[in-house]
Amino acid sequence: MLDDRAKLLLKALVERYIADGQPVGSRTLSKASGLELSPATIRNVMSDLEELGLIASPHTSAGRVPTNRGYRLFVDTMLTVQKGELPTHRLAPDQPQKVIANAANMLSSLSHYVGVVMAPKRASVFRHIEFLRLSEKRVLLIIVSPEGDVQNRVIFTEADYSQSQLIEASNYLNAHYAGMAIEQVRMRVKQELVNLQSEIASLMQAAVQMSSEALSEDEGDVVISGERNLLSVSDFSSDMGNLRQAFDLFEQKTQLMRLLDVSSQADGVRIFIGGESQFVPMQELSVVSAPYEVDGHIVGTLGVIGPTRMPYERMIQIVDITSKMVGNALSQSK
Repeated sequence: MLDDRAKLLLKALVERYIADGQPVGSRTLSKASGLELSPATIRNVMSDLEELGLIASPHTSAGRVPTNRGYRLFVDTMLTVQKGELPTHRLAPDQPQKVIANAANMLSSLSHYVGVVMAPKRASVFRHIEFLRLSEKRVLLIIVSPEGDVQNRVIFTEADYSQSQLIEASNYLNAHYAGMAIEQVRMRVKQELVNLQSEIASLMQAAVQMSSEALSEDEGDVVISGERNLLSVSDFSSDMGNLRQAFDLFEQKTQLMRLLDVSSQADGVRIFIGGESQFVPMQELSVVSAPYEVDGHIVGTLGVIGPTRMPYERMIQIVDITSKMVGNALSQSK
């Protein structure tokens, strides 16, 4: 455990480094902390913090910089976020795609980093399901959405079904579950199919899983804005390898989708520092994210991606307020 003096010095060091990006020496730290301590005492405390892995000494300087572990302690225990507003920005109700694009631009503009917004997910609902026997243990699943979109999937089954069994299964699903959200169907299938033949039950469960994947495949896109802002961040502009890795991340989007999906399960703002998330495993990047709601239901996530040396207090404010604005704009535009 750190004593109060060590916590105060670590807080002052992190804030100073975030502000000017230069390694912090004992004399600078003495002034920044407001403590009347000798340089020798401060050096001793800094040495202790370094042993704990909270700060590090770059080879080119006598000063110290925070490590990702130091940032995490700072964010978790030393950050006090004031309730704030963004009076010069607002999101007007509009088509969902327009609201999402405007929100990504707003996040990027306010943070001077990269804004990311996951488009709202619609409930996966089917209107009609059919099974067609292709060959032994191969079944074609045909799913029709309420909008009339048709998706086809091949299911490899453990048992071999006759066409009459497949018709029986599709009739049961259409009669009992058509028009319901796939997640509701999944729950009811588990509870209600116990009494059916186990072979048919397993076919229906496989069909529900495939339907869920098919109906949600084209949804949940990620809108990204402000990638070029990283070019002006000194932590990145001096290292082309880091920049290239970051731009690959933005281009592929898959890992970002997974990270935002995880964030949607959080209550409020969530912060990933450095390589803490397996989906964005870059030591030099941090992500501040928050879910947004429509009619009391979480439908998407948004956030800011920037260097670990970011003003976390302001980023939390920006992300938190923007998430509420997006929810309001989407609710009003329904």
